[in-house]
Amino acid sequence: MKSIRRNLFLAGLLLSTVTGFSQDDTDVQDEPQQEKSNIQQYTPSKLIGKGQIDLKWFNNLYTETQSTFEVGRIPRATFFTALLEAYTGVGENNRWNIGAILEFRSNVIGDRPALDVFKFDGENNTARSGLTSIAPSVKFVPFASVGNFSIQSSFFIPLVDNETEDGVFLDQKGYIWQNRFFYDYTFPGEKWQFFSELNSELSFGNAGDSFANNSLNLTPGIFLSYFPSSKFTILGLVQHSQRIDLGNNFAQDFTAVGGGAKYQISKALNLEILYTNFLRGNNTGLGQTFNLGLRAIL
Repeated sequence: MKSIRRNLFLAGLLLSTVTGFSQDDTDVQDEPQQEKSNIQQYTPSKLIGKGQIDLKWFNNLYTETQSTFEVGRIPRATFFTALLEAYTGVGENNRWNIGAILEFRSNVIGDRPALDVFKFDGENNTARSGLTSIAPSVKFVPFASVGNFSIQSSFFIPLVDNETEDGVFLDQKGYIWQNRFFYDYTFPGEKWQFFSELNSELSFGNAGDSFANNSLNLTPGIFLSYFPSSKFTILGLVQHSQRIDLGNNFAQDFTAVGGGAKYQISKALNLEILYTNFLRGNNTGLGQTFNLGLRAIL
């Protein structure tokens, strides 16, 4: 049960990290500087230029009181993840970014209040917290003529000794090769933008170390954003996740919907919020995520 809840939480995190932006340039080379905010110009599909720095601090809180395994209410379990991502542009023509991702988690079970994840107390074998993984990462634009299509490839290295201790799950103990494929399209008038993502995660390691080892998780999603102004956007999303058994005897799927907003606080810094709700699934819990992030492009 704990491992299944964690997987839902990870899916919420995947939802939260692909919130909409707006962009209309399709040629990576020789792009003119325009009077646009970062939330308009730098979608997940768009890479920063040589010497620029992209910093993101994203916080995701997933909480559940329902499950596909039981009928009615179950004891509340809550999982918090903080991600710190840092990238810099290398090479010419805005086609390569390199960086790293750090992941911190705090989880509580036993019907404790959701905000207890911020106590970091380990109380009565109902809580665990710590730095759980690190991932070198690269972003690249495979086709110079299609600057709004890009790929992010990251290799997550686990830092946890045990996936579950005293009945409390912390994080997956296994290696993950994650590849995310991004594409966006801005409609004429620059008020509406369509964004899509296909996230793939290949999990591997000793079969007994993690529920997810030797499986492939595929998560397609579509997002529609509206820009009332250059500094503000609202969006809606639909996403599905399918875990394919590659030898671990565990398959899983769920579907989620949500919405959010982004606001450009200053020329470099923007704020984002996002909410998602898991509507259906198999071999999974059914919960909600609440997300808050800051991103700075320098």
